[in-house]
Parts: sequence; structure tokens; C-alpha cells
Amino acid sequence: MFIEPYHNQHQQNGKKTGWIEVVCGSMFSGKTEELIRRLNRAKIAKQKVEIFKPAIDIRYHHEDIVSHNSSSIRSTPIQSSHEILLLSGDCDVVGIDEAQFFDEGIVEIANSLAFNGKRVIIAGLDMDFQGNPFGPMPALMAIAEYITKVHAVCMVCGDVANYSYRKAAGKEQVMLGETDSYEARCRKCFHL
Repeated sequence: MFIEPYHNQHQQNGKKTGWIEVVCGSMFSGKTEELIRRLNRAKIAKQKVEIFKPAIDIRYHHEDIVSHNSSSIRSTPIQSSHEILLLSGDCDVVGIDEAQFFDEGIVEIANSLAFNGKRVIIAGLDMDFQGNPFGPMPALMAIAEYITKVHAVCMVCGDVANYSYRKAAGKEQVMLGETDSYEARCRKCFHL
């Protein structure tokens, strides 16, 4: 179970201390649900929160981040990770969903935000449909202070699943879809 870090807004050389949290796992593992939970708790704590998602992710809503269980939170869709610096302003917490779809610049952006005293919460797939590390996620996990790997249930055998198996045809790495195109699988069933 993840318990939010409490850094009491420590000052270091006159600046607040920031950090990076990454929530990763396969499809249907609850990554977005956990991101929304943490962001809502920050709002309850009266912290200023800014939330971003890639503009290409319009599966459930054009602006909101929506989990598979229909939890949602308002966000700003963006084309490039560099927009996050421009739009995050004086917030305390920055939320980023579907980070695997962003360019490699997201790593530098996350570091910059944390160095500037912000709590950065990032959710994304750690592996693509072929079981390979996905986009900037490995680098984000390497620089994060906190990493939470969540798991789904294997749709074949019911075991713990950490792979996203693509049922639909296609070899391109990015293909938006839901249960019609993907299912969660355990290691054994993924490699059948």
C-alpha cells in the first residue's frame, strides 16, 4: 500500500523540496485510478493541482482523465511535454497520465518540476504490447523517489497480470484501445 510522502514542504536553500512519484503497470491495473486518488487527496489538502494528459488520448473524454472504473478528474490535454512547464504555473502538485505517450523530454520536465519544489505524480504503462519498456517510462522510474507498480488480473488464468496483451491486429507501438483491443495477462499466458 502506498502512503503519500509527507515532506512538510521542507525548505532547502530557500526553496521547497519536490519529488517524483511513478505509478506503473499493465493495462487494467488501476494506474489512472491511483493517480486520480492521489490528486484528489492533494486537492482535499488544499494544494494547487495541475493535471495533464496527451492530446491523443480521447478514449473516454477529450479533457478529463477517466479510469476504466469511470473515476474522472479534469485535465489539460497537451501535444508536447514542454507545454507542462508553461502551464503548471505556481501549483504544488503536477499530475501526468499516460506518460508513455509523451516524448523523451518528459524526463527533463519532471526533473525540472521536482527541482522547483513540486510534487510530480506520473502514471503510465511500463511495457508495450510486446513486453518491451515503453517510451520514457524506464527513465522516469529511474529518477523517481517513489515507484508503485500495480497489477491487473490475468484474463486467461486469473493470476497476477503485469503484461498488456494486444488482441487486435497491428504492429505499431501506439494503438489506443480498451477491452476490445487489449487484455491483461500474466507472464505465462502472455508468452503462450
